[in-house]
Amino acid sequence: MKRRSFFLSTLAAGAAFAQQSSRLRTGLNAYSFRRELQAKTMTYDDIVRRAVDWDVDGLDLTVYWFPSNSPEFTLPLRRLAYVQGVEIYSISVRSELTKAGAEDRRREVESLYRWIDVANSLGASHIRVFGGNVPKGFTEEQAVPWVVECLLRASDYAATRGVILGLENHGGITTRAERIIEIVDKVDSPWVKINLDTGNFRGQVFEQIKMCLPYTVNIQVKVEAPDEAGKRVPQDWDRVVKMVAESGYRGYLALEYEAAEPALQAVPRHMARIRELTRRYSR
Repeated sequence: MKRRSFFLSTLAAGAAFAQQSSRLRTGLNAYSFRRELQAKTMTYDDIVRRAVDWDVDGLDLTVYWFPSNSPEFTLPLRRLAYVQGVEIYSISVRSELTKAGAEDRRREVESLYRWIDVANSLGASHIRVFGGNVPKGFTEEQAVPWVVECLLRASDYAATRGVILGLENHGGITTRAERIIEIVDKVDSPWVKINLDTGNFRGQVFEQIKMCLPYTVNIQVKVEAPDEAGKRVPQDWDRVVKMVAESGYRGYLALEYEAAEPALQAVPRHMARIRELTRRYSR
């Protein structure tokens, strides 16, 4: 083989490897402490400090219990995370993009604009959003263009703030992987991708996870997930993380803890397991 041909083939092989290699990081979703946040026995500052104790790389902050969306709350929290060496990389919000009325959809989009600003204030580059439930009397086929419209409008603003919108498989119109992928393909924006929840699919769980991975920019990991009969069972994390790594995914795997054991007891143990798996399969 000539030297130039060898050099070019080596570069091509290196590029192919780079495209396939994964880079996995540990994350923790604030929803794991929903009971504590609601009861005000924990604060978001506390979650940042716990993340340090548990060697968590980044936080996905569910916003439901924010005391305020103003800079008086977000900027000190951003500073605390920075000096503690923890990244606030995502926030998780509620949205219902399947509203039949144009005015209702306009309000949903404007709500997303506000959350994009909050994410930007916190230094987060991702927002988990919901598609919503199909209104009574309408079909999914009718509702898909509404969701696409909302995401297109919101993505234009998100692009000006460097924030990606991650559409989650959260039931309703996003119950099945095929439909989520259809919506993301129709939006056709680098600022709208998939927030993959490993515990939300019903049936063909691993097949649907695999389908979504090429579109995925954030992953939320559940301790339990439905089996093929619909019964919630411990999820095979080794299988999940191996599949994620083989897809070439680069990003966070955030624990969203919802099981029965108290979170302050269970989360450290589960985070240690996620850390072990991300280190094993990052390559």
